[in-house]
Amino acid sequence: MASSAEAPSRLNFGDSNQAFIYGTAWKKDQTKRLVREALAAGFRKVDTAAQPRHYQEELVGQAIRETIREGVVRREDLYVQTKYTTPAGQDLDNMPYHPLDSLDVQIRTSVASSLRNLRPTEESEEGSYADCLLLHSPLPTIDQTIEAWKILETYVPEKIRALGISNVTLPVLKSIYENSTIKPSVVQNRFYPKTQYDVPLREFCLEHDISYQSFWTLTGNPTLLKSEPVMTIAKSTRVDDSVALYGLVSDLGIAVLNGTTSSEHMKQDLDGIQKIREWAGTHEKQWLRATLNFRELIKSS
Repeated sequence: MASSAEAPSRLNFGDSNQAFIYGTAWKKDQTKRLVREALAAGFRKVDTAAQPRHYQEELVGQAIRETIREGVVRREDLYVQTKYTTPAGQDLDNMPYHPLDSLDVQIRTSVASSLRNLRPTEESEEGSYADCLLLHSPLPTIDQTIEAWKILETYVPEKIRALGISNVTLPVLKSIYENSTIKPSVVQNRFYPKTQYDVPLREFCLEHDISYQSFWTLTGNPTLLKSEPVMTIAKSTRVDDSVALYGLVSDLGIAVLNGTTSSEHMKQDLDGIQKIREWAGTHEKQWLRATLNFRELIKSS
């Protein structure tokens, strides 16, 4: 019998503008423009990190402030998450703290830089907060990982509303859960065959009210992108193959990171998810058949 995480469901994903988290990695000096375009298109969730090697968190904040000032969104309408990245993931010549700082100083300096970068107004950092802050990866030992988590707990709920972790295995996630006061709210992992699509880990997340976020959803799945369930949904709803894959992944209860650099694709992806929702609502049997086939593909990978 299929586990509850893998049993077919009835259109598991919500409103189209909540279906994606806009990913800001590797956008470099185009970050502000692209975040502004994503928010204008309808994205309401944004992912970044205090890791200048791959993210321009300051430009993410500039885009958010400008969009708020122009009346496009309010801060309370947005979900903004960032990350603490260890020295191993940083460019040692450009990082938010000194690599020889203690773990406590590293984290507190990183969080302070994120709150400054992501402040909703130019005038003051007083009202700045992150909806979620993730450990970008576990630390070298489980004890260090728990120590880092305990430091982040001191910011909840005033400056950080929830905590999460990225690039995590099930044993480490269980250890954090068992040894924390503030339980993990988010896991962000690659969604691809090498991890067998994290089926047991996602089951744990479902049982413990943890949101699972996927990245590499397209680039890590060229075979899945051309699979029969994806082709069926794409043809039936007249959306791109990529959007059909996004829809089927979202139906697993997964929040998908979407880092498109095309303003046209931003709108098409949001509209496409809405088309899938509308079609599934009037073609329930076909939709359930496609989701069941899709889940079986993932389980057998």
